[in-house]
Amino acid sequence: MKLGIMQPYFFPYIGYWQLIHVVDRFVIYDDVNFIKGGWINRNRILINGAKAYLSVPLHQQSPFKRIFETALQPSLAWRDKLVKMVEITYRKATYFAEVFPTIEKIIRTKTDNLADYLANQLQMLSAFMNIDTEFVLTSRCYKNNELAGQERILDICEREMATTYINPQGGQALYDGDVFRKAGINLRFIVMRPLPYKQKASEFISCLSIIDALMEIGPGGMKPHLDAFDLIA
Repeated sequence: MKLGIMQPYFFPYIGYWQLIHVVDRFVIYDDVNFIKGGWINRNRILINGAKAYLSVPLHQQSPFKRIFETALQPSLAWRDKLVKMVEITYRKATYFAEVFPTIEKIIRTKTDNLADYLANQLQMLSAFMNIDTEFVLTSRCYKNNELAGQERILDICEREMATTYINPQGGQALYDGDVFRKAGINLRFIVMRPLPYKQKASEFISCLSIIDALMEIGPGGMKPHLDAFDLIA
């Protein structure tokens, strides 16, 4: 069984979805500390051909709070603002009519909890793109917070009876392949291959939110992009 473990991101880029696509079960790592300035509550779309942030406002955010302990701003106004921002930006996109209702439904999800909000959008968009990976949240399952780093990842892999653990390329310095092999687990890293699609920009801009790709190529056109990766040891 192939396993992936990542913090939940807000409308993440294609490379994140490649990881979800290639594993059998995806563990949403939501009981680690919130990282300000990362991708947990924001991402980038194209506005007038330039990168612009789409952000979820948080209530009393803190790097000392874990993701599942973090709350969204209680106001509904920011949801209206994000929906309008996406609508105005992409209303002339090829697949706007097909994609926008799902994006709007995700943004308007009724919860005040950041982890629940992000888990819901990962599950909804996976179904939308015909990805059948199973999801589980660390805050609901493992109760192994006394462990950290590689030791905790290994513990989760062993509990899930994973035969392969796949991590983004950026994690190569964090894990020891020999340690995983001794535990009977293959350690692999996923490397995204560049596969441009038509954008409303003078030059292709990679690693934008999945919203941009869906609007331009549609859910039916995502498979070649989801498959555009290499697995390395």
